[in-house]
Amino acid sequence: VFSQVTAGGRANYYVSYRREPFAQIKLPKYSLPKDMHIISTDENQVFAAVQEWNQNDTYNLYISDTRGVYFTLALENVKSSRGLEGNIIIDLYEVAGIKGIFLANRKIDDQIKTFITYNKGRDWRLLQAPDTDLRGEPVVCQLPFCSLHLHLQLSENPYTSGSISSKETAPGLLVATGNIGSELSYTDVGVFVSSDGGNSWRQIFEEEYNVWFLDWGGALVAMKHTSVPIRHMWVSFDEGRSWIKYSFTSTPLFVDGSLVDPGIETQIMTVFGHFSLRSEWQLVKVDYKSVFSRRCNKDDYQTWHLHNQGEPCVMGERKIYKKRKPGAQCSLGRDYSQTVVSEPCVCGQGDFECDYGYERHSNNQCVPAFWFSPSSLSKDCSIGQSYLNSTGYRRIVSNNCTDGLREKYMAKMEKCPGKAPRGLHILTTDGKLVTEQGHNATFIVLMEEGDLQRTNIQLDFGDGIAVSYANFSPVEDGIRHVYKSAGIFQVTAYAENSLGSDTAVLFLHVVCPVEHVHLSVPFVAIRNRDVNITAIVWPSQAGTLTYFWWFGNSTKPFITLESSISYIFTVEGMNTVTVQVSAGNTLIQDTKEIAVHEYFQSQLLSFSPNLDYHNPDIPEWRQDIGKVIKRALAQVTGIPDEQILVAVFPGLPTSAELFILPHKNTTERRKSSEADLEQVVEILFNALNQNLVQFELKPGVEVIVYVTQLTLAPLVDSSTGHSSSAMLMLLSVVFVGLAVFLIYKFKRKIPWINIYAQVQHDKEQEMIGSVSQSENAPKITLSEFTDPEELMDKELDTRVMGSISTIANSESTKEIPNCTSV
Repeated sequence: VFSQVTAGGRANYYVSYRREPFAQIKLPKYSLPKDMHIISTDENQVFAAVQEWNQNDTYNLYISDTRGVYFTLALENVKSSRGLEGNIIIDLYEVAGIKGIFLANRKIDDQIKTFITYNKGRDWRLLQAPDTDLRGEPVVCQLPFCSLHLHLQLSENPYTSGSISSKETAPGLLVATGNIGSELSYTDVGVFVSSDGGNSWRQIFEEEYNVWFLDWGGALVAMKHTSVPIRHMWVSFDEGRSWIKYSFTSTPLFVDGSLVDPGIETQIMTVFGHFSLRSEWQLVKVDYKSVFSRRCNKDDYQTWHLHNQGEPCVMGERKIYKKRKPGAQCSLGRDYSQTVVSEPCVCGQGDFECDYGYERHSNNQCVPAFWFSPSSLSKDCSIGQSYLNSTGYRRIVSNNCTDGLREKYMAKMEKCPGKAPRGLHILTTDGKLVTEQGHNATFIVLMEEGDLQRTNIQLDFGDGIAVSYANFSPVEDGIRHVYKSAGIFQVTAYAENSLGSDTAVLFLHVVCPVEHVHLSVPFVAIRNRDVNITAIVWPSQAGTLTYFWWFGNSTKPFITLESSISYIFTVEGMNTVTVQVSAGNTLIQDTKEIAVHEYFQSQLLSFSPNLDYHNPDIPEWRQDIGKVIKRALAQVTGIPDEQILVAVFPGLPTSAELFILPHKNTTERRKSSEADLEQVVEILFNALNQNLVQFELKPGVEVIVYVTQLTLAPLVDSSTGHSSSAMLMLLSVVFVGLAVFLIYKFKRKIPWINIYAQVQHDKEQEMIGSVSQSENAPKITLSEFTDPEELMDKELDTRVMGSISTIANSESTKEIPNCTSV
């Protein structure tokens, strides 16, 4: 059973052998697979096609040990393609009836060539082209520049023969479509047959044919693969050397397929198709009983010796098969058996492949790969025990050779050496360096070298808790721990035995899932001045967070670890601010808009008390009420919507701030524009003072909008020793109130209007205050301080501005709960 687990963007593969616990598949260290397909699990061995990090349309072929865990390279750059349903098809074909023989199409220098192996991928060679063509003319084709190439795709239609076929009941007989030349071609193709397991080939057709095996493989039936109707088929009793033409229908038939079972005794073939494109399906049953004149006797058989280019030992055995003599027109029948004589061979070099971690060099010797340490295989045994030490070779699975080099290349039983811990690693089971607070984090501790049974292991989780074990046995399945707080923790593993020690460190981010982010920004800002923007995250103790900030139409974000950022807006108008907050696998976002201008004015607003009764104090309600107030102001005063902005504050009693913005495209006419803005302010102020601005919240509920008037509360001191001071302070407050009244009566200056502008005039010194967390500034020119009455007026303006220093559309005053584990 195989399983794929993807962690950290890299796939890991696991195998369970005979229902044992899953073990990770060991490929060469730097194969770094992008994709993996299990091709075959026959004969207690796994063939796997692996697409490595630097491959696109090819795969590398790997072969495993008997448990399917340790894989070694068998063939590189095997061609792949996609089937009709998008599935991956690997150009590898296993010859039926004889173990160990495979055909593969390999890509070499942008050319596809066909190779064959007789020992399960240890050695590969090109196919020898036929000596003559169909007309008996000699074929000039010299290896390695020219060879026979075959199409190896099995048919996705079960009723056609496909481009290559072989049968268990006909060992050594192969029929395939291909071509002769320097590479595989899809145009100039013919049909070829081999009677000796792929050693030699003959061409039997110059066009594509479907070829089926009949009577246990004793006869071949061929039908032309074409889109036009046909009525003939060909039968061969001598493995394709000669053909007899038969007519299976009087009317030509569009053939869709045929059903043939080579193992049946009755030699029957069913052909189905249709006479025309509009006709119904037709079934034609072809019975070949009359063709086979008699049953075969012992004189009709011959022996065939399996070999590999003259070498009689294949997969450690000499095998002799019995099959019908070419041309014997007799039927094999149900009692036919392939009498096979088999005897083992003496083990030679070709019976051994390189073991895991070893590579075959040009001198035919297996040496350790640069990334592999042979001594690492002894880490699972303890002093006093023994282990199998690899010689770098392993006998090919299902190879039956004996003696010879077997003793030399067999793994040797050796005493376990004592070693100090080396190559200690600590990682999480999912490969991630982030976990959620209150959830299990599972750590895996690995060691490349050392005595696992006699090495103490200690794991410090970094939060004041540590665990210790006498050896590695209890930690094989991982060490679990639950963090109760968020943060970054240094996890340290320490391994020690009598010969030495080793340490490994991992930094783990423990986060609390963030549920909400609120972007706190000013409603209005001054162009070319710093604006402080804050992202408020709930819950507040969420651990390490990453903030991504987008301003305006920018596609590249600013990335910070802080929840606040300072930014200068250079473009007038509505500017968008977006923040994304990342915590572990969670990503949340909020977006706000800021009106950016050269200057603006603002005024605090209050409302009739009945509005408080209907105020749920949520952002959506405040936004909707702000729009309603804006429409009411525009309707009463006739001022355009784009010059009015209303921000309703959170909390009770309900209050808001009115922003009066300059008209569009008035930057060049700064002086006249400021005068126009003063007129707009006066119009709005008059309407508000006359209680003309009101709106209907719901039927029967009328809300009146007022200008907020400053009221100075009397100072009260509870101590008796200071009653005279309190009385003096109260009288001072009354005097200031009368002064304010007189100033308002005799000057057109409106005392509760705040003016915000950018410093641009070199001849005037200005005092700039802050609006929200930005640099929004009331313009207070020193040249205006001509008398004490105006000075008093400016002081009152400044106090009004201070009361509106937080104009952001936020709920930052609310308490943010902490993340707690349940």
